[in-house]
Amino acid sequence: MLDTLGDAAPRVGVAVAVALLLYGVGRVLGAGVRRRWCRLDRPSFANVMSRVVRLGFGLLAVLTAATIVFPTVQPVNVLGSLGFFSIAVGFAFRDILENLLAGILLLFRSPFRMGDEVDIEGTRGTVVEINLRETVLRTYEGRKVLIPNATVYKNQLVVQTAYGAIRTEAVVGIAYESDVDRAHRVVLDVLRGLDEVLAEPAPLVLVGELGPSTVDLQVLFWTAPQQALVLQARDRVLTQIKVALDEAGIEMPADIVVLQGTPSLKAALRDDEAETTQAGSVRRLGGRPPS
Repeated sequence: MLDTLGDAAPRVGVAVAVALLLYGVGRVLGAGVRRRWCRLDRPSFANVMSRVVRLGFGLLAVLTAATIVFPTVQPVNVLGSLGFFSIAVGFAFRDILENLLAGILLLFRSPFRMGDEVDIEGTRGTVVEINLRETVLRTYEGRKVLIPNATVYKNQLVVQTAYGAIRTEAVVGIAYESDVDRAHRVVLDVLRGLDEVLAEPAPLVLVGELGPSTVDLQVLFWTAPQQALVLQARDRVLTQIKVALDEAGIEMPADIVVLQGTPSLKAALRDDEAETTQAGSVRRLGGRPPS
């Protein structure tokens, strides 16, 4: 046994040296990959690929060291064993591997990046991180949400900040007696005079519908895509439209409600001692029918 250990000592030393060398190379290459992709403004991809490079060289270091220490162990046999092992692991950890593959595909395709505002299956927020297992969102209410990458990859995804502008729509109702053309000009002047509203694409004011009580003007304008800026711009637009229409004498009436004068309503209005039942009929207090 001592002779065997003495004979194996040089191989162990060489194996340790080679393993450390490969591990160091993996660290250096991982750092280089991270710097390169960070310069391309893709920090999530840089973090993941740097980790993949380090893990790959770490596995290579272990296999190489095992082959040096145990010469009878062939790399092909080790890789074959790893193949069977990977199949077993794949069945046992199917969901984890599915999310891992989906994360790699998301990083390569890059449908969104860190800082983008997205809507994933009804969950809306800002992308904080994309890692190998999940996508991390910070919702507009300040909550942290972890969404599995497989869910992100397989379902509908809306990226609100993918482009430089987003359109917002609002409805403003004016009275039928009002001058529609004048109201159109007043609202359009308001939109053109606000800094929050983009000049291109140009805002639009259209008659959207003739409602039962009002002529509904459909107001369309473009703003910066960030949700906070959209809400601020909408508040500013609606506030200034109301002020401008009031100054122009253009009425924005409330909904008109028509009351039908049924016999029960007339009886109730005519007789103070009458009351209306749940079925809508009228009776006097005390049980006597109304006159």
